[in-house]
Parts: sequence; structure tokens; C-alpha cells
Amino acid sequence: MRIVVCIKQVVTREWQARVNESKTWVRDQDASWELNEPDAYALEESLRLRERHGGEVIVVSAGPARVTQVLREALARGADRAIHVQGDEFVTADAFATAGALADAIKDEQADLVLTGLQSDDQGFAQVGVVLAEKLGMAHATIIMEVHAEGSTLRVKRELEGGWFQWVGLPMPALLTIQSGINQLRYATLKGIMAAKKKEIRAVTPSAKPPARQKIVSVYLPEKSKQTKLIGGSPADAAKELVRVLRDDVRVI
Repeated sequence: MRIVVCIKQVVTREWQARVNESKTWVRDQDASWELNEPDAYALEESLRLRERHGGEVIVVSAGPARVTQVLREALARGADRAIHVQGDEFVTADAFATAGALADAIKDEQADLVLTGLQSDDQGFAQVGVVLAEKLGMAHATIIMEVHAEGSTLRVKRELEGGWFQWVGLPMPALLTIQSGINQLRYATLKGIMAAKKKEIRAVTPSAKPPARQKIVSVYLPEKSKQTKLIGGSPADAAKELVRVLRDDVRVI
């Protein structure tokens, strides 16, 4: 089984965000970076599938030169080889442009299965996977919590709302977007880190830049403020007003 895993480099959750001068993204030069968490679960699931069924795991990421850091990390965890889709524009690219570039890079790999994380920790649109599936002409399923491969078919467990789940069967080749928590993550061993230095990272440039469908107009940090509101009247009236505020103004119920 040949499995392609799409991964992304995002800023670490512990980093104190700073907006760049143009107010369109964070200050890259100040940021610290890590592997997108849902993508880490997608990578782990690909390694487990390879252990059960054999084959090859290929990781691919789009972005500037620094994304080779997460590609090396994926190789150290056990991936066989990597593809780097070069381009600074992919740092803030929308799902359509990113999926188009990824599809161009992996279309000749003859993948049986393509895995992505459910969404990225920075933009969080959860759209790259489904757009990529359409670009590649593959069947796809989202929010996957369990994967079983049986010959040329898959049986997957999807997470629905309200604590419900759904089992779906689909043919391969297929694309799945993986939910965080599907498995227990492994970490790179010293042996894996040393082996990763000898594994291939093939750099490619998109043949054409797909037009962006979305544009980031402005990025800003939320302003923190405190406000006190006194609710008077009888206990019954105060209770009704409190419920209205929580429901209509604060929107927590």
C-alpha cells in the first residue's frame, strides 16, 4: 500500500503571537514552529497501516524552506521519503491554492491512500483535504476516527455531532481527513533521527499557481477588556434577565 500524508508546519501553541507590519500574518522571523497536530495523527495512522499491510509512506508539505524541519521530523518518525512543494506563498494560501499545488506534486505517485489532518491549527478551514480529493478524483471521507483496509476497499469510522459515529465503506484510491486522538502518537528515536538524514526530500515547484479564492485582509490580536453589568429587580426578574444575557449577548447557552 502506497500512502501519501500531507502535513503542515504551524506556529507552536506556546508562542506569543505577534502580527507583522502589514497586518496580514504573524511575524515569521519571531515565531517558533511545529508539526500541525492533526497531521501528526494522520502520519501515525499511515505508519500503522504500513506496519499491517506493507508498502511505503510519503510525506508532502508546501511552503518555504523552513518546512523541511517538519518533513525531517516525519522521516525520523518512520516515513520513507518526502516531497517539498516550494513556495513562500503557501504560508497564507487558501485551501484551493494549497490543494492544487499538493495535487500537482503527488498525482504521479499512484497513491492507494492519501491522508491529511482534519484541519490546520492556524487557519482551521478543514477544506484542503476535501478539495485535494476532488483534484485527484478520489473518493473521500472526513473526520475519521478508525481505519480498516480490506483488499481494495476501506471501512472507516466517522465522528458525527452529538457523540454519534458513522461507519462508511469506500473504494481505494481514497483520501481521508484524520481527527486528532485517533491513535497514540509515537516520537522519533535516535535511530530514526539518524536514518532521516539519509532519506530523500525531493523539492518540486508547482507547474502553475492556482488562483486564490480567498485573501487575508487583516490579522489582529483580540483585545482583552473587562465589563461589569449589574442586574437588578426581583429574584425572578433577575434570573430571566441573566438567562437572556447569557443566551443573546454572551451566547454561552
